[in-house]
This record gives sequence, C-alpha cells and structure tokens, in this order.
Amino acid sequence: VQLQASGGGVVPAGGSLKLSCIASGRTFSSYALAWFRQAAGKERELVAASWSGGSTYYEDSVKGRFTISRDNDKNTVSLQMKTLKPEDTAVYYCAATLGVTGVYYWEYEYDYWGQGTQVTVSS
Repeated sequence: VQLQASGGGVVPAGGSLKLSCIASGRTFSSYALAWFRQAAGKERELVAASWSGGSTYYEDSVKGRFTISRDNDKNTVSLQMKTLKPEDTAVYYCAATLGVTGVYYWEYEYDYWGQGTQVTVSS
C-alpha cells in the first residue's frame, strides 16, 4: 500500500482546510486509517482515525472541528479541518494498517504512511 497525502497549506486562524490521502495497491475496506500530526519539536500524535469496524476517533483538541471520512471505493481518506488554530500547525500524515477489527491508537501500529503535508495556521 502506498499513500499520498495532499491539501496542506497556509491558512489564517479560523479558516478551513481539507486534507486528502489516496492509496494505491489495495482496497481500503479492511484497513484502519488515520491522520497523525507532528508539530516542530513535538512527538507525532494521533489526530483522527477511522477504523474498519466503523468507529472513529478524534483527539480531544480537534473534536467538533475536524472530520475524518473515507471512501473505500476510491481508496481515499480525508480530513476536513475547520476553525483552525495556530496550535494546529504541524506536518500531517495519513497512515493505514490492515485491521478488520480493533482500534489502533499508536504510531507503531500503522504499517503504511504518506509523505506528510504541512499545515500552517497563522495567528
């Protein structure tokens, strides 16, 4: 599975961005999908996830502002980000791992990664 993320950019505080990630090689339906982010000088953290059992996860600071969605027919996963804050500034990575059931919170649990896309929110 190869992942390619896109959609990052510079946006003022309060603005919106939509990140997209497309996979090649295999269908998404049995994969857990996630978006991580890594701010400068900080560890990579899970932002949102869509697990193949149908459940979703959001990190507390993005609840109500970010929405993860997947299209298994098109092998894509998106992250709609609204009401962006300067603290959302980071490199965002899409990730995937084969998982018919279960939840996956940790970086090491994901086997496939996109190249990262920079999101910068100006104050």
